[in-house]
Amino acid sequence: MTTTGPWERHGQAVARLQASYAAIPPGAPVRLAKQTSNLFRPRAAATGPGLDVSGLTGVIEVDPVARTAEVQGMCTYEDLVDATLPHGLMPYVVPQLRTITLGGAVTGLGIESTSFRNGLPHESVLEMDVFTGAGEVVTTRPGEELFDTFPNSYGSLGYATRLRISLEQVPSYVALRHVRVEPHLLAPTIEGIVATGELDGVRVDGLDGTAFSPDEVYLTLATWQEEPGPTSDYTGQDIYYRSVQQRTTDLLTTYDYLWRWDTDWFWCSGAFGAQHPLARRVWPRRWRRSDVYHRLVALERRHGIVDRLDRRAGRPQRERVIQDVEVPVERLTEFLTWFDEAVGMRPVWLCPLVAKGDWPTYPLERGATYVNVGFWGTVPVGDDAPDAPANRAIEAKVHELGGHKSLYSEAFYDRGTFDRLYAGEHLAAVKQTFDPDDRLTSLYDKVVRRR
Repeated sequence: MTTTGPWERHGQAVARLQASYAAIPPGAPVRLAKQTSNLFRPRAAATGPGLDVSGLTGVIEVDPVARTAEVQGMCTYEDLVDATLPHGLMPYVVPQLRTITLGGAVTGLGIESTSFRNGLPHESVLEMDVFTGAGEVVTTRPGEELFDTFPNSYGSLGYATRLRISLEQVPSYVALRHVRVEPHLLAPTIEGIVATGELDGVRVDGLDGTAFSPDEVYLTLATWQEEPGPTSDYTGQDIYYRSVQQRTTDLLTTYDYLWRWDTDWFWCSGAFGAQHPLARRVWPRRWRRSDVYHRLVALERRHGIVDRLDRRAGRPQRERVIQDVEVPVERLTEFLTWFDEAVGMRPVWLCPLVAKGDWPTYPLERGATYVNVGFWGTVPVGDDAPDAPANRAIEAKVHELGGHKSLYSEAFYDRGTFDRLYAGEHLAAVKQTFDPDDRLTSLYDKVVRRR
């Protein structure tokens, strides 16, 4: 009796992927046949079979000496962390939600609290295999055209089937400080931490923030440590984001720190009643997860339940504003002031980042500090809601301030503006090289035309 090893199983999975691609008729849309998604833009209903990626969801191997891992493209960060933490290692950047995949974070730009020192997930990738529109698997590395254009391409250049990534050593615990910052001192405080790696003489390993109102802003400073102590549990009755206001210090296991936002999808679980003490007692822990909430949102959007209830109650129609934007740190206060007046949604998440390289399709200035501002909810706009006035205003303001908008959610740019902001001409040229028959949907068609 013979057993197959992880590399052989990986090869078999790639072969199944290629066979499923060959079975899609020319001209038919090419999409992944996967169960989970962290995208928030509507798409045309799928017709016909998708790409079989069922065998590309795991970790092939972890090398604790070299501090690297060979990971399949559809592996979730939840599974990746489960494989690396026993070795005292973690990916350089672990996005906040469990079911984000490594391939998805690289092609779609993930971010988290280590991004102020480690950049974005693709910047710790050493090598990857990309299944292209030509039906081939191409191995590519930093500095090569396909690799450097892949971030922010969202499948328009192909799909990562294997990635070799660097890992960071991490201890067992994370000590937190929730520091309230005067709004006018927010940007300089962030700049100081990025420049020195510390605040008040204490090392900062992770940095993010929460703005609850125009006058109530906190930075959460994480410091890795081996020293044990009483730890908090935010998977039960307690809710993490509320602790930011209620506590000045905290201690979490490293595992719980990585998923601190997932249990309540930041604060968005409140929309389903999952934060009510009575509902929380009967809401199974296994269902307190971002992917469960995402499926509930998809169900609501499919049936328009909230819109119908608003119309019946005579309330103004609401616009969904679910976006992450990157703003230069020196323009952060200006953006937040404008956002409070024009949109008025709080809380918002703040996550500083510094890009380590030059990435043409998401041209952040190398070495410059940006702050990701995340806001997820709805705002009442009335009959104009179908025209997305709030989202369009946000796009214009971010562009005016020299920032960029993530494309995981709805976008409304005209083609000329989109191509200027996201290197459309360069992306088209690379796509022609690796997808000469134009089998894969273009980035503009995916994110703006929703194809």
